[in-house]
Amino acid sequence: MSDVEANLESDDRQLLAAETEIRHLKNTIGALREEMEAVQYHKDTEVQSAVAERADELTQIKATANALRDEMEQMRFDKDAAVQAATAATNDEIVQLQATAVVLRDELEQLRFDKDAAVQAAVAAANDEIVQLKATAGALRDELEQLRFDKDAAVQAAVAAANDEIVQLRATATALRDELDPSK
Repeated sequence: MSDVEANLESDDRQLLAAETEIRHLKNTIGALREEMEAVQYHKDTEVQSAVAERADELTQIKATANALRDEMEQMRFDKDAAVQAATAATNDEIVQLQATAVVLRDELEQLRFDKDAAVQAAVAAANDEIVQLKATAGALRDELEQLRFDKDAAVQAAVAAANDEIVQLRATATALRDELDPSK
């Protein structure tokens, strides 16, 4: 039983470690999402700044717009590459976590099966012991009844013998009295 409990405790620790790792992965995903939103916000701010400058200086804005467009394209490319890399890494981690969950689920099912088998074996052993104890109790009860019967028979025989002896002694006493009476 202690091995099963130790295995269950080990599995509980492994499950806790897996849950902790999942929580860290979710936190990482959240941080990446916030960073992407910050990049998007930064990009939007730069676009608004470019629009404001165009109203002020048209000639400079054409050159600036081209430069900003190039920079924005590069940022989009970088952002898309970062998103794809983060997505791929996250997908890989999800696949690994799913595989770990399957393994843990299988181990848990095996532990449940082993526990059920151990319980059934313990119940069967207890039932066997109960049957043996009932048989022993029945045999002892029969023996006790036989002893009571033998004791009662012995008491009755002793009482009958004592009564016979009393009758004989009375008869002897009467006979002796009768013998003594004529001699007086």
